[in-house]
Amino acid sequence: MMADRAAPRWRAVAVDDEPPALERLRTLLREAPAFELVAAYDDPAQAVAELRRSPPDVLFLDIQMPGLSGFDVVRALGDAAPLVVFVTAYDEHAIRAFEVSAVDYLLKPIHRERLAHTLERVAERLAGAPRPELGAQVAEVVRGLQAALPAAPLRIALKLRDRHLLLDPATIDRVDADGNLLHVQVGQERHAIRETLTAFGERLPAGMFVRVNRSTLVNVARVRQVEPWFNGDFVLVLADGARVTSGRSYRERLRAALGL
Repeated sequence: MMADRAAPRWRAVAVDDEPPALERLRTLLREAPAFELVAAYDDPAQAVAELRRSPPDVLFLDIQMPGLSGFDVVRALGDAAPLVVFVTAYDEHAIRAFEVSAVDYLLKPIHRERLAHTLERVAERLAGAPRPELGAQVAEVVRGLQAALPAAPLRIALKLRDRHLLLDPATIDRVDADGNLLHVQVGQERHAIRETLTAFGERLPAGMFVRVNRSTLVNVARVRQVEPWFNGDFVLVLADGARVTSGRSYRERLRAALGL
């Protein structure tokens, strides 16, 4: 028996590094006959590669993820981005940019009634909007949301194994990369998170931190002393007594940040 083409079933993909959130969305979408969840990814980088090969009709996308944020995923997809529904823990003030757009958002934890409303909007857009316009619309919404967020957030979230730790960025002494982990030093405390040093640096207030070598970000205000080292490099002595050696490729930006 042939499928009823008057009632298309839209292909959905979800990207979220939290398995419970993916499972919640998977369960709720089983109740939506017009949508089929064809793939779910907890690794945003893997998701980008797969989405480029086989773009879905709609993408449910977490905003804060290690490695690549939801914004990074959208930028990586460019004009090939499908219709996007952001899944976020941000409050109502931060996401007002979505209110006037065709792209929707969902607050965690996802509620059945709110998802139903979102799916209605998505289905209407998919039924009437040609795909080439979607990438530009998503990019416009991302710009709007980023403009609505504070330029220098007072707190930054560290996603630990069993909780989210909210920190004032000014209290962070340094951040060290070690393989797939980052070690965030806050006074005598050291917190391990899964995120790239570049991505973490983008979440910090501009000008507060400086990259001193391939694996270390340092809070400029926590530098107490600068000692000359070999070949024009430096050793930074931090407020907690830690000593960090600069790298050749980062020498000039370090000079500029410290006024040397």
